[in-house]
Amino acid sequence: MAHPYHHALSSVKKWGGTVEDFLAVHSWFDQSKEITADFRHRALRHHAEGIFMAETIFGQTLTLSSGRIIPTRWVGEQHVKEDLGFIPSFADWVKAIRPEPWMGRTERIEAQVDPYLVSPVVEVT
Repeated sequence: MAHPYHHALSSVKKWGGTVEDFLAVHSWFDQSKEITADFRHRALRHHAEGIFMAETIFGQTLTLSSGRIIPTRWVGEQHVKEDLGFIPSFADWVKAIRPEPWMGRTERIEAQVDPYLVSPVVEVT
């Protein structure tokens, strides 16, 4: 797996500036390695919605130390393409997740919490 530093070097080669100009964005994409240290970590942010999320966090543009302004989305797209070869959707990741019984097990709590559905308590004296 590429380290965020190497992704940042690739960004410098592409757009100029310094590694520090790009390191925060690339580190954010790979921060999910804290959860699982194999390729599955990419399901959290390595997709189209993750690229737009990076824009929300880092702003729509990055101003490089050289003064050049580039879209943050370009950096996210570069990162994901370098890791996966293309930009998947989140749905592409979800299709690859094998459903397990515990994932769909839910308790119906409506009758316990909705005051319009809760039966009145009758006290016996």
